[in-house]
Amino acid sequence: MASPLSSLKVQAPAKLNIRLKVTGRRPDGYHDLVSIMVPVSLYDIIELATVESPGIRLSCQASAVPEDQTNLVFRAAQAFFLRCGLQKGISIKLTKHIPVAAGLGGGSSDAAHTLLALNRMWSNPLTLDDLAEMALALGADVPFFLHNMPCIARGVGEILHPIANWPILWYVIVSPPISVSTSWVYQNLRLRLTTDEYAHIMYFLEKKTLDLGTLLENDLETVTVPHFPVIGSIKESLMNAGAEGALMSGSGPSVFGIFKTKDRALAAKRHLGPRNFGEVFVVETYCSEAVVSVT
Repeated sequence: MASPLSSLKVQAPAKLNIRLKVTGRRPDGYHDLVSIMVPVSLYDIIELATVESPGIRLSCQASAVPEDQTNLVFRAAQAFFLRCGLQKGISIKLTKHIPVAAGLGGGSSDAAHTLLALNRMWSNPLTLDDLAEMALALGADVPFFLHNMPCIARGVGEILHPIANWPILWYVIVSPPISVSTSWVYQNLRLRLTTDEYAHIMYFLEKKTLDLGTLLENDLETVTVPHFPVIGSIKESLMNAGAEGALMSGSGPSVFGIFKTKDRALAAKRHLGPRNFGEVFVVETYCSEAVVSVT
């Protein structure tokens, strides 16, 4: 199977959990969730190029990101070539802009967009269902990033319902320089299981005017906020800066505020500047073709 494209450059967006409710614990230790996940315009760049000798060569400028089989991008490329029975060579350059281990899904997005890019380079030998199966084996959040649009995610994240009418909003993301272990968060979560959460979300999404304040909720904050008070302080500062609502994304530590206009979001970023909470990004809802350039 020959490659019709010698190189491809794609952007892999971050995500925000607008709502995250834990609905159960599985026998295998994983948790069932219902979440509204929205891609935003903060993204990593992945550059792929075919090379003559077989194998995967991954490079990344971020010192905290591995360049071997422990990187999801490397594992995604391995899975693609194995599934397609290809003995090919690929060089991948990963440029990180999404903070690492910050609750923004950067690694999962990189893996998903590596699968999409390789599939395109080799003339789409795999269906979206094939890619979704491979994505889930890489991580619970990876299937979401195959869609590049807001979705309701259920199960461990693999059951996805696209949201066609999600509004274009602006978000101020604050990523403090602290480390939060996802496994620690779930191990310390006291389950207060929610019933009919999917129906609850659909009820609010079908309204003519979306009540963001009602939708914003993250069960994992019950663990993180008491142990990392800065998360609560960031939420408070975002609200004081005029946010429609503020919430921690995923298992944290990143926190975002929602704004209806770019000007308000930029003003909020200026308001937060003196607080030195960490990295601050102003982004919007992202729903776009991921390819940047093709050769």
